[in-house]
Amino acid sequence: MAVSRPYAIRNVAIVAHVDHGKTTLVDHMLRQAGTFRANEVLQDRVMDSNDLERERGITILAKNTSVRWRSAQSTGGPGDGITKINVIDTPGHADFGGEVERTLLMADGALLLVDAAEGPLPQTRFVLRKCLSLGFPVIVVINKIDRSDARPEEVHEEIFDLFCDLEAADAQLDFPLVYAVGREGIAKLTLDDPSTTLAPLFEMILAKIPPAPGDPDGPLQILVSNIDHDDYVGRLAIGRIVSGSVSSNHAVGVIKDGRTLKSSVKVLSTFEGLKRTTATEAAAGEIVAIAGIEDVDVGDTIVDQNIGWEQRALPRILVEQPTIKMRVSVNTSPFAGRSKQTKYLTSRHVRERLYRASKRRTPRTRFSSWVEANCSSPSSSKRCGARATSFSWAIPRSSRAQWTTFSASRWSSSSSTPPSSSSAS
Repeated sequence: MAVSRPYAIRNVAIVAHVDHGKTTLVDHMLRQAGTFRANEVLQDRVMDSNDLERERGITILAKNTSVRWRSAQSTGGPGDGITKINVIDTPGHADFGGEVERTLLMADGALLLVDAAEGPLPQTRFVLRKCLSLGFPVIVVINKIDRSDARPEEVHEEIFDLFCDLEAADAQLDFPLVYAVGREGIAKLTLDDPSTTLAPLFEMILAKIPPAPGDPDGPLQILVSNIDHDDYVGRLAIGRIVSGSVSSNHAVGVIKDGRTLKSSVKVLSTFEGLKRTTATEAAAGEIVAIAGIEDVDVGDTIVDQNIGWEQRALPRILVEQPTIKMRVSVNTSPFAGRSKQTKYLTSRHVRERLYRASKRRTPRTRFSSWVEANCSSPSSSKRCGARATSFSWAIPRSSRAQWTTFSASRWSSSSSTPPSSSSAS
C-alpha cells in the first residue's frame, strides 16, 4: 500500500573541490529554511560534526540532511507548495572520492560549487564527471563572488569548457547558473541581482532538479549507499528507496554479493534537519536509515520477502580503485613509543578503536572482516597486529608486536597479514 505524504521530494548532492564552500552554504540553507530557532546559537559548519573534520576544516564523510521549502508560487494552503529537499553534503578532497561515488546514487541532481577566483580544479573535474555519467542535471553555483580577486565571467567560461571536455549531453551543457556568497547566505541569478537570501537557489532546485522517482506501490527495493553505527540501535543501513514502501517491523530480505539472508526493520528513520527522526513508514524516493540488520554492507539491496525476492537485486555500487596505494610496516626506529604525548599504551585500546572503526563508514570487505575476527575479543587481541587509520597513537614495543605512531589511510599488521582491501574508502 502506498504511503501518502503532504510534500514533494527533491534529492540533491552538493559537490565541489575542497574548500570551495559546500558546507558553509549548507549551513545557511538550513538556517534560512527554518531548521533552527531564530535565537539558537550555532557553530559554523554544523555538518562537519566529526572531530577530525573540525580540526582540519574539511569534509571527510558524506552526510545527509534535509530542509523544507515553500515555493514562491504556492497558494499558502496547508502543505501546498512545500518540498522536502534531501541534501547530501559530500567531501571535496580527492582522498575521499569513494564517499562521493557511493552517495551520488541517493541523488537525482547536483549543485556544483566552483570558487569565483580559483575556478574549476582537479576534484571539480572528478565529481562533475561522476554526475554527468549518471545523467544528472547540474546546477552550477559560482561561489565567493565577494572575493577581491573574483572573476565570475571567466570562471563561467572555464566551467563550460570543462563540460565540453567531459562530453556532457546537450541538455547538460545548457546548465543553470547561480552566483553566491556562501558565508553570507546570498544567491543571485545575475551579478547585479539585489537578492540578499538563498531564495533564488531554492527556487532553482525546485525548477531544475526532478522530483524523486519511484513507484510507492511497487515491490520494495532499497540500495544501501552508506553505513553508520548508533550506540543504541546498532548498525545503520543508509540508502534511498528506489521502489515500494517500507515500515518499521517490516520483514525484509537482504541480497548481498553472492548470497541472501532474511531480517527485519527494527527502527526506521528519515533525515529531518541535522537529526535522524524515527518514522513509521516511508515511500519511494525517500532517503532512510534502517536499524536491525547487522549483516548489511554498502551495495546490498534490501527488498520485501514476496515471492521471487532473491532475484530483485539492484546493480551493486562500483567505486573506482584508489590512485595511491601504500603499505605501512612496523617502526624500527629506536625512538618508537617514546613520545611524551602518548595517551594509550596497550593493544586493548587499539583493538577497541579498530573495532569501532570497522562498524562505521567502512564497507564490510574481507579486510574489515579480518579486523573483526582478529580484534573483537580479549583473547584474539594478542593476534591483532593492525594499526589504526586517521589517528595517531604511540604504542611501545612488546614481545609480540612492534607498534608505531602514524596517521595514514591504510592499515597494516606485523603479526599476521590481513587480506588486501583497496576498495574500502
